[in-house]
Amino acid sequence: MATADLQGKYQKLAQEYSKLRAQNQVLKKGVVDEQANSAALKEQLKMKDQSLRKLQQEMDSLTFRNLQLAKRVELLQDELALSELRGKKNKKSGESSSQLSQEQKSVFDEDLQKKIEENERLHIQFFEADEQHKHMEAELRSRLETLETEAAQHQAVVDGLTRKYMETIEKLQNDKAKLEVKSQTLEKEAKDCRLRTEECQLQLNNLHEDLSSRLEESLSIINEKVPFNDTRFSQYNALNVPLHNRRHQLKMRDIAGQALAFIQDLVTALLNFHTYTEQRVQIFPIDSAIDTISPLNQKFSQYLHENASYVRPLEEGMLHLFESITEDTVTVLETTVQLKTFSEHLTCYVSFLRKILPYQLKSLEEECESSVCTSALRARNLELYSDVKKMTAVFEKLQTYIALLALPSTKPDGLLRANYNSVLTHIAIVLQEFHDVMKDISKHYSQKATIEHELPTATQKLITTNDCILSSVVALTNGAGKIASFFSSNVDYFIASLSYGPKEASGFISPLSAECMLQYKQKAAAYMKSLKKPRLESVPYEEALANRRILLSSTESREGLAQQVQQSLEKIAKLEQEKEHWMLEAQLAKIKLEKENQRMADKVKNASGAQLVQNTQENPVMVNAAVQDQEEPSDRTWQEPVQSTSLVGMLVKTSDSEVPDVESREDLIKNHYMARIVELTSQLQLADSKSVHFHAEDELTTTKRSYEDQLSMMSDHLCSMNETLSKQREEIDTLKMSSKGNSKKNKSR
Repeated sequence: MATADLQGKYQKLAQEYSKLRAQNQVLKKGVVDEQANSAALKEQLKMKDQSLRKLQQEMDSLTFRNLQLAKRVELLQDELALSELRGKKNKKSGESSSQLSQEQKSVFDEDLQKKIEENERLHIQFFEADEQHKHMEAELRSRLETLETEAAQHQAVVDGLTRKYMETIEKLQNDKAKLEVKSQTLEKEAKDCRLRTEECQLQLNNLHEDLSSRLEESLSIINEKVPFNDTRFSQYNALNVPLHNRRHQLKMRDIAGQALAFIQDLVTALLNFHTYTEQRVQIFPIDSAIDTISPLNQKFSQYLHENASYVRPLEEGMLHLFESITEDTVTVLETTVQLKTFSEHLTCYVSFLRKILPYQLKSLEEECESSVCTSALRARNLELYSDVKKMTAVFEKLQTYIALLALPSTKPDGLLRANYNSVLTHIAIVLQEFHDVMKDISKHYSQKATIEHELPTATQKLITTNDCILSSVVALTNGAGKIASFFSSNVDYFIASLSYGPKEASGFISPLSAECMLQYKQKAAAYMKSLKKPRLESVPYEEALANRRILLSSTESREGLAQQVQQSLEKIAKLEQEKEHWMLEAQLAKIKLEKENQRMADKVKNASGAQLVQNTQENPVMVNAAVQDQEEPSDRTWQEPVQSTSLVGMLVKTSDSEVPDVESREDLIKNHYMARIVELTSQLQLADSKSVHFHAEDELTTTKRSYEDQLSMMSDHLCSMNETLSKQREEIDTLKMSSKGNSKKNKSR
């Protein structure tokens, strides 16, 4: 799970990184384009400045030229005035010269007029160019400012994205390092899976070869043994038991359960709607507690009071239909007999709606004619008038199509199989229309209730009743929407699965044939159940060999341990015998010592004084040795051993007159401790042998437990192999059935 979460997280981060990278590229491209546009605009601005300077230079030159021409015109006018004065004086003599001056004047006037017109035109062009240049310069400057601000914004966005990218890259690198470690582990697992896949592929090939050989054998048996192909005729084929599709049955039961829940909600909403409508008729426009309501509303209220007897059967019919769909049946239109019952209940409810429709419409008209009804309330009543008609019409359509769907289970000739698709499609359309009509009713009734609440004659009872009706209408709208969406999402599945019969024949099965087919199916299931016998569990040969080797090795080790235990037990028995022997010897020596001590004590009392008695009390062993030296002859070198008990063990002493007391005491202590060490060593060896024995028993116990665990694992594996074998047998049976059907088809052809 952790690996899957990290992989999903890494994929999300990678997708986000790729999106941000693409956005970064787009932003970079936009920034570059804007920079290029700004550079181009700057170049255009430079060119416009240059053209403006040229125009200004031309304007200056033209102004200078104009001034020159103006001065020339003034000179010419002066000359003309002088020439006119001279002409008055010398009219006769100067006729030819006056004609010449007139011609020159006309030429000058024409030249002056042209220059004036050209100057005016140049002034206009200069003014227009100047205005155009100023306007273009302002536009370019504003555009340049916007581009600069956009470039700054883009740069800030790019910087933020860059920082985000760097953080994302660091996270991704860390995740990459973690994922690399996990990828290595996954690669190891993948290698194991490949090995298992190869093994499974080998098993699959073996199974394929086995199934191919069995298929050929089955085909040969079918070709030789099957004398009659009943699939050629629809009447005979209808009696054949189809393949049991448990998944289809479970899905149909699930769909029926969902439909039952939706119908229950719809029935509850319809009951509330009719009941609260009855209460409203009793209090508006005339309250029955104050005055008598109209006969029309009395009859309408009486009919509405009977709504439960028409609405409740819808839920019961759907419940019976749901209970008829089980895992063991074949759910198709030809076998759903309970659909006819639901259709009859729906027909009764539609007749109830038809019965109350005129009274409902007249009741709305009576509300419109009352004195408290305003124009807005009258408009809402008219809208509800048409909505109620639409609702009844939608229920009539739905009842018609449901009745058509119920025909295959009662009258197979009433509905052709080719029309199943169109009927189911029209049901989906009608359910959507029902949802739309209920939405309109909810909308218009909400507006109507709002207007009525604002009336001065509105009572609290009317307001409460309107709220209840509105809540029931909203529940009806929601229920209709759920049913419409549910049926629309499953209509394709209904079209593909709600039919049964021969695909190649034109005839269809009758309800009697469907009932016979279901009986045959039950008999076949009972027969197969009687044939199914429990098989004895067996261990595979390879596992049996491996278990035998383990058992032999454990037996050999057990025999060796048993031999070691036997040897240890023999040693223990010998040591016990020696222990008993030395215990007896010790008891005898102790008895002799007590007798000798008693004898010496008696002698000391009779022969010596207080000092000898004190020495005897302090060290009876030394006194005993001295008395023996006195009484016995000197040539006696060996005496009987004298035993003395102490906390460190049993001390055995021998009297020797030639050895000093100190040396004899040290030798006695040394010998005593050596004997004690030998005894402790023997006890340690005994304890070691017992520990070895207990360890061997512990190992045997653990080995036995491991064998039991292996046995349980092998039994589990055997169960899984039996399940796999049963699945393969089912597949073989299905292949046989399909091959049988193909051979029958080929034979019929």
